Amino acid sequence: MDLERTLAIDCGGSGLKGSVLDDEGAMIAERVRIATPYPMGPERFVEVLAGLAEQLPPADRATIGMPGMIRHGRVISTPHYITVAGPHSTVDPRLERAWHRFDAQAALARALGIPTLVVNDAEVHAAAVVTGQGLEVTFTLGTGLGCAVFDDGVLVPKIELSRSPVRKGVIYDEWIGDRARRELGAKRWSTRVRKAIDGLRPMFLWDRCYVGGGNAARLRTGLGEDVTIVPNDAGIAGGIRLWELGQRTPDRPA
Repeated sequence: MDLERTLAIDCGGSGLKGSVLDDEGAMIAERVRIATPYPMGPERFVEVLAGLAEQLPPADRATIGMPGMIRHGRVISTPHYITVAGPHSTVDPRLERAWHRFDAQAALARALGIPTLVVNDAEVHAAAVVTGQGLEVTFTLGTGLGCAVFDDGVLVPKIELSRSPVRKGVIYDEWIGDRARRELGAKRWSTRVRKAIDGLRPMFLWDRCYVGGGNAARLRTGLGEDVTIVPNDAGIAGGIRLWELGQRTPDRPA
């Protein structure tokens, strides 16, 4: 049987990074990273990702993780790419309309010329670390808060926890996102993250919780015996495993 190579791209609010993985999930090329350009509508997004892919070896399929609510490859909402200059800047109504219901999976499959999965970035991260046993919840700490849930290895419908209020007038993205970390400092921010995890534990009643993302390494406090800190490169490494976890996969583009 031919071995498949997987292009994995992790799309964040501040950076887009990708590599190509072999059939065992190991990177066969150095990771390429570029700054996320703004403003960035759907067409520019596809062009930029296609350009990033050209800097890497050829692949047989692709996994793209991007922020926001993604259903069956379509963008229901995305918090950063609808802004004029990146996270926490002004929302452009034209970009908001352009992104809503945009079929990113079909557009990227055409541009890349290979079968493509487009899911939420936290879901790709989670795919790299879950064991496939019980209810496993993954939170990612980056520009905002990412969340993904797997039940016995099956991805459950997306929960957009990041937009939920954690206190009056403040959502999770703002409460424990990167801007809060910079304003509070590592120690106070870490305490806030621990309190958030403690508050979410009775909501999910998880069997295991994983915390990753670019800011997980900056935590200065433990989060509990049922919580495992995982490396940030899971955002790429999960690109191959997502195809193996029984998810519905797309046909090869025409």
